Amino acid sequence: MTATFDHGGGVRSLRVPIPDNPLGHTLVYVVDTDRGPVLIDTGWDDPASWDALTSGLVACGTSVDALHGVVVTHHHPDHHGLSGQVREASGAWVAMHAADASIVRRTRETRAERWYTYMTDKLTAAGAPEEHIAPLRTPRARRTVPSLAPALPDREIVPGEFLDLPGRRLRAIWTPGHTPGHVCLHLEEEHPARLPGHGRLFSGDHLLPEITPHIGLYEDPDDATVTDPLGDYLDSLERVGRLAPAEILPAHQYSFTDAPSRVRELLTHHEDRLTGLLTLLATPLTPWQLAERMEWNRPWDQIPYGSRNIAVSEAEAHLRRLVKQGRAEAVTGSDPVTYAAV
Repeated sequence: MTATFDHGGGVRSLRVPIPDNPLGHTLVYVVDTDRGPVLIDTGWDDPASWDALTSGLVACGTSVDALHGVVVTHHHPDHHGLSGQVREASGAWVAMHAADASIVRRTRETRAERWYTYMTDKLTAAGAPEEHIAPLRTPRARRTVPSLAPALPDREIVPGEFLDLPGRRLRAIWTPGHTPGHVCLHLEEEHPARLPGHGRLFSGDHLLPEITPHIGLYEDPDDATVTDPLGDYLDSLERVGRLAPAEILPAHQYSFTDAPSRVRELLTHHEDRLTGLLTLLATPLTPWQLAERMEWNRPWDQIPYGSRNIAVSEAEAHLRRLVKQGRAEAVTGSDPVTYAAV
């Protein structure tokens, strides 16, 4: 499979590898503007990924130092990882939604000690067993985790507004869920192959042809607001379905058409999953116990340590949705708190 692809109408894509990840690569898009090419996402911060990005740009007929800007769909490292390096090499601006920019700021400013305490408290409250929590309490484990310092963006992506891309009509669509500040980008121009529908949509991780994105919790340790990321995601999905773009250009896998049909599939998938969880919650369960019993891409005993934390976060997001819908509730007096179907 070729590393670059011309989508027509001044849009190309290139594949930037994600090390040791089943997703394989991020699709980085190169959009021509009257002031030079602009990237949508940059890929993972790794020497091999940087080489793939720079050689891919040359294959697309440009180079990293010619870039005018970087539009980041969301703050995850397989999308935003190389943004700082791109800015350094080119002087390009980096734009991101305010909600994800605040997560980047927090990641840079929060001392590791604070995060470990927060994670220990969260997992304890979720009912995680002591053997899972214990490593978070040991100084040695804390030292082995690499510190992330993602690049702070220079510009804010404002939902509903066109981005400052001279000669292009690229509108930001706020699609929270996968992250609080995830954006899709609607290229409101006629499709180069005249496919029926309204322009093209760079969908980031919000809408993918075969994968359901992870929906977990993103919380500020100092903010007690109870969020509903799964509810946000489902609402955002419906909004994107109504746009009816002619073609979707996602950040993983491949481009596809018929967004409304894919949106319906995902809405059905999540409703089926929520209904299935209610069967499990016939017996009161902690978020950890629910995660152990949920269906994942492999059995629970084969899920590595870090991925279990992500799975528990996803279980909690589903519980919040069920509680908000009045289909489940916390059992009074339970500690750690358990939830049961209503």
